[in-house]
Amino acid sequence: MANQKHLTALDRITIENGLKNNDSFKAIAKKLDKDCTTISKEVKNNLSVRKTGAFGRSFNNCLYRYTCKERNSACDNCPVMKSQLCRSCTRCIYECGSYVEEICPRLSKPPYVCNGCPDMKKCTLTKHIYYALEANKKYEERLSESRRGIIITQDEINHLNELLYPLIAQQGQSIHHVYIHHKNEIMFSEKTLYKIIDAGILKVRNIDLPRQVTYKKRKKPSRYKIDSKCMDGRRYEDFKNFIEENPDMPVVQIDTVEGTKGGACLLTVHFTVPTFMIAFRREYNDAQSVIDIFNDIYNHLGRDMFMKLFPVILTDNGPEFSNPEAIEFDEDGNRRTYMFYCHPSSPFEKGDCEVNHEFIRRIAPKGKPFDPYTQKDINLMMSHINSYARPKLNDKTPLFVFALLFSKEVASYFGIEHIDPDKINLTQSLLSQR
Repeated sequence: MANQKHLTALDRITIENGLKNNDSFKAIAKKLDKDCTTISKEVKNNLSVRKTGAFGRSFNNCLYRYTCKERNSACDNCPVMKSQLCRSCTRCIYECGSYVEEICPRLSKPPYVCNGCPDMKKCTLTKHIYYALEANKKYEERLSESRRGIIITQDEINHLNELLYPLIAQQGQSIHHVYIHHKNEIMFSEKTLYKIIDAGILKVRNIDLPRQVTYKKRKKPSRYKIDSKCMDGRRYEDFKNFIEENPDMPVVQIDTVEGTKGGACLLTVHFTVPTFMIAFRREYNDAQSVIDIFNDIYNHLGRDMFMKLFPVILTDNGPEFSNPEAIEFDEDGNRRTYMFYCHPSSPFEKGDCEVNHEFIRRIAPKGKPFDPYTQKDINLMMSHINSYARPKLNDKTPLFVFALLFSKEVASYFGIEHIDPDKINLTQSLLSQR
């Protein structure tokens, strides 16, 4: 799938042509090498609304447009001839007390627009149309606006100038002092107030802030999402050296699968040798929830089995994995595993885990929240995935190989059970009824 996140004007033309040909979002996404949700969001966010009629018919989106018999009754001093029905006048429908808007039901489901609709030439309802050039213009305007910085109106600027300038520039008060005593009159946080002054928008300048001009300009933050110090000795180069020195030590890859931003998510643990994956539902994507999961496994299975299961852990640079020592060592300070990090934006370095996520995405597509599901639901999903035969395992299942290496009891502890081959379901319907 393409790495670039933004659609181009040419991509949008391809989307418009696909909609005209009644292609599905999935088919259009395949042409552009994008996810189908990307196409869906693009169409819904950038469609154009048109209140136009059809050939020989004026615009009319009233529910009663075919049965209404009113003539010259909606408007005072109506310029339309008395013999003409009110429904034939675009202006009259909004003046009529019986007006009820009708919305085409097709707009509530994919493709959400009228492009390619066979009835478009005779339809008089409000139309949603995707125009590639208009969509690209909307995108560029939003992109430009999002990068302009702080959004503030002239009235807000005038208000802040009247309040802040006398107190700060003339009386020498600090921003913090003014903020805590006029919090209800200032529409921004204290941090944002500093940013507005630094941007030169107000009459107050940095020179009016005695301590501000003495501070050195801060360096840009590290490109890593987590504290770089915790990666010392745990980088991908250290991982490769460790594996060269311990070639027989199996590797476990861990990652996070998100549903919706800020909602429940999954911690996935992939055992590379049997291609066996387990998943744990978490309410929030934070470091403590990851630590708690490994501590629970350690306390239930014991030190020996834990070290047999998790000799080496490889993960990415997500903030949820920013406390490796809490995972590597137990509460008594005894080492129980070794943890290493991939390079930033290099998911291929733990490719086995990423490939196995494709099975999860078949059942729970991107953007679908995990909040409605319990851990029991997640275990059911992983049971179906781990009962699916793989050519890589000589047509055996990951569950079968995992049970040989460890035991059925350990698999059962993780909530994974055998599913009959003919009953395996890797579609959204598996969890849709739950």
